[in-house]
Amino acid sequence: MPNPARLALMASDTERAQSAAETLRQDHAFVPLAEADIAVVLGGDGQMLHALHQMLDSGRVIPAYGLNLGTVGFLMNQPRSSRPLIERIARAKPLAVNPLVMIARTGDGQEHVANAINEVSLLRETRQTARLEISVNGKVRIAELFCDGILVATPAGSTAYNLSAHGPILPLGSAMLAMTPISPFRPRRWRGAIIPDHYEIEFRVLDPEKRPVAAVADQQELRDILSVKVRVAREEQLTLLFDPGKTLEERIFAEQFQI
Repeated sequence: MPNPARLALMASDTERAQSAAETLRQDHAFVPLAEADIAVVLGGDGQMLHALHQMLDSGRVIPAYGLNLGTVGFLMNQPRSSRPLIERIARAKPLAVNPLVMIARTGDGQEHVANAINEVSLLRETRQTARLEISVNGKVRIAELFCDGILVATPAGSTAYNLSAHGPILPLGSAMLAMTPISPFRPRRWRGAIIPDHYEIEFRVLDPEKRPVAAVADQQELRDILSVKVRVAREEQLTLLFDPGKTLEERIFAEQFQI
């Protein structure tokens, strides 16, 4: 990698992020993403997910260093520091993250493929609860689940929608995925499962006409789903950069002790 690294700037369209971007442009010569070694992402977690998906879609994946100019900013670094941006990036610690791949089959017979960094979720489309069959590695584990939905979360995404749905927080490096139902009605006592991340999970919609279901991979939604397969995309690897002592691993660990 060249020294200093060539930086691309990817800012959300909020006033705060755009103002910060304008300030950074006064001190740094940014290049297009296609020419960059590192992406500087301004915004919140949503903007970081957008930037990472843009890289995956373009086929050019480079390390991303985020500055939190949004709300939660779990995937980001603090925006203020006494150190110059280029020094912060040089000192940053890399974290490798493998996304999920979702293979969804819709009612028109088409197959759709999408990546998810946080989670893949299935959600009911109407007032009718979803009716799903769950298989793991080809073996049916739950023949019939009535629920508002269900999700599969990565460790990096386990503190997002998964946590809000009362799913477990997964430490990075656990090599596990969280499968968490959303408002399960029957079986009433089932609260989800923790799945080894080398397993493949399949959901089959049992009554798609009466109980239609949508599937969402992070920010990409598909409707009228018949089935969804989810696995870790070993062939894809993303790299997030964090300031020393403030890594995502530490944040996820600390989140378990929040009261």
